[in-house]
Amino acid sequence: MNRRDKQRQIRAAKQKAARQKHRRMQIFGRLALYVALPVLAIFVVYVLISQGPTYSPVEVAPNDHILGDPETPVSIVVYADFQCPACATEFQLMGRIWSRIEDKAHMIFRHYPLTASNPHAWTAALYAEAAGRQDRFWEMHDFLFLNQPAWSFLPEVESEFDSYAETLELDTEQLRADLENEEVMGKVRDDQRGGNAAGVRSTPVMFINGRRVAQLSASRIMDLVDEAHAEASAELDSSD
Repeated sequence: MNRRDKQRQIRAAKQKAARQKHRRMQIFGRLALYVALPVLAIFVVYVLISQGPTYSPVEVAPNDHILGDPETPVSIVVYADFQCPACATEFQLMGRIWSRIEDKAHMIFRHYPLTASNPHAWTAALYAEAAGRQDRFWEMHDFLFLNQPAWSFLPEVESEFDSYAETLELDTEQLRADLENEEVMGKVRDDQRGGNAAGVRSTPVMFINGRRVAQLSASRIMDLVDEAHAEASAELDSSD
């Protein structure tokens, strides 16, 4: 066999090996697809099933946390992140003016944890929700915001949050079980999904009777509450 024939033989062998490799890859790809598609389908179905309903800022969810009398005509819906410094400022602002508006308005808190910038926000939201299962949501809400400087930069926050639970005399075993509860986690996810649908992208965001508040200041909020209350009263008078 001369040199040229040898080269042809080598090329033919390489081409044959390449074709065999290609066929093996095709078979492997088909098998992987047959395995991956059912797994993907199961995952998609699980995600869809685990997602609860979302509510707009003009609606009240059955599991919303409401501060004040829900029968008052003005609804204040706040989307916030417990680790967000601006949200802590909003919390302090509402604390200063609440006594002046609580006869006209009620407030609903909804979670919007910005975990990309606030790594403890998700955990804080779960602790608040778990405390809510023992009728202590607002107390834990206040603890988290009041002590935000103490825990915000800790490497881990569970022991700190556990101390708040002990101060509130919560059943800590029940609390830890509720932290893993799918309904608790689902509440936080659904709040955020509802916020996304309402155009929330940062925190804090406030809606008064469905209208987004452009500037969060004490005077601005009180003026808008007064306006919304007057509108609701006028509508009530006209319907009589």
